Amino acid sequence: MRWCVLLLAGVVMGGGEITPPAAPAPNAGIERIVVSADGRRFLTANSRRPFHPWGLNYGNAGRLMEDFWDTDWATFAADFKKMKALGANVARVHLQFGKFMRGPNQPDPAALRQFARLLRLAEKTGLYLDVTGLACYRSTDVPKWYDVMDEPARWAAQAKFWSAIAQAGASHPVVFCYDLINEPLSPGGPRKPGQWGSGSRLGGYDFLQFIALDPTGRKREDIPVQWIRGLTAAIRQHDRAALITVGLLPWSRDWEFLSGFLPEKVGPELDFLSVHIYPDSKKPDEALECLRHFAVGKPVVIEETFPLSCSGAELEQFLLASRGFACGWIGHYDGRTPTEYDALERAGKLTLAQGMYREWLRLFVRLKPVFCP
Repeated sequence: MRWCVLLLAGVVMGGGEITPPAAPAPNAGIERIVVSADGRRFLTANSRRPFHPWGLNYGNAGRLMEDFWDTDWATFAADFKKMKALGANVARVHLQFGKFMRGPNQPDPAALRQFARLLRLAEKTGLYLDVTGLACYRSTDVPKWYDVMDEPARWAAQAKFWSAIAQAGASHPVVFCYDLINEPLSPGGPRKPGQWGSGSRLGGYDFLQFIALDPTGRKREDIPVQWIRGLTAAIRQHDRAALITVGLLPWSRDWEFLSGFLPEKVGPELDFLSVHIYPDSKKPDEALECLRHFAVGKPVVIEETFPLSCSGAELEQFLLASRGFACGWIGHYDGRTPTEYDALERAGKLTLAQGMYREWLRLFVRLKPVFCP
């Protein structure tokens, strides 16, 4: 379910203020994306044209973005051009907390400069950004001081992160949204000190993260509301316009809302709902049933999907049916186009995982006129 598809390819409010880099000048061709008056879809702010997010989670050969964007920007920039050429209008990027924060109150100036550079690249390429933050995917990249914090201190550090990111990209129209965190969990009971990760590691990555360690008398479903409000306030100090969401785990028949993030509770706090759905051939109707649970009066974006546990044809069937509930769809990209995968096949080097990426990208290209006319 998690942002684990990249693994298939490679490993299948105190002191310390800094002046952020200046936001790039807006591109006249890029309009801010807003929610429609009926609260069900997206529009461009000025021309009022319908906007359907049709995008890709960014990765390259299973690597995290910060693994190489300092030393190989050319590859990073080329990938954005490739995603645009494939028909994407949104790129989802994942910012690692440990790469952007030197200390609880100290954003890293170099990382923020790279983020500003990313904004310029996205603008030049014509791709909106789904900026997902607070990532702690690789345990060795997570600062030790961060994991020993108690809940109030950790939330304050998270607010400082988002304040710095929002200030760097303040009111810039290329930012489609700020996704507060990828696949968060609210605790059902006390956890051990420092146990913020889920413990579910895939190739050394943990894509889930608890927002608290102890309910301390609170209802599990109330904790996310409190947490979202605090981070939203930090963002809104600097950016009043960009949309805010959270990348949510799906509902399932076995687990129901395992995350503790209930759509009817968090929906009023967010501009739209994002859910990650990977249809399963063994449960042919569950994906659409899951999606229905997220239809609570806000736009719904399927922020992650892929033929990971189903065929391309089954994924296509789900996507077509999902249009009754969702108005945006984001899959995965890992550094190659279908043509480049074809070349690997001719050379006898195409792996099973790469074949899955090719199948998805072929579907992505073919369906674009249907989903994003």
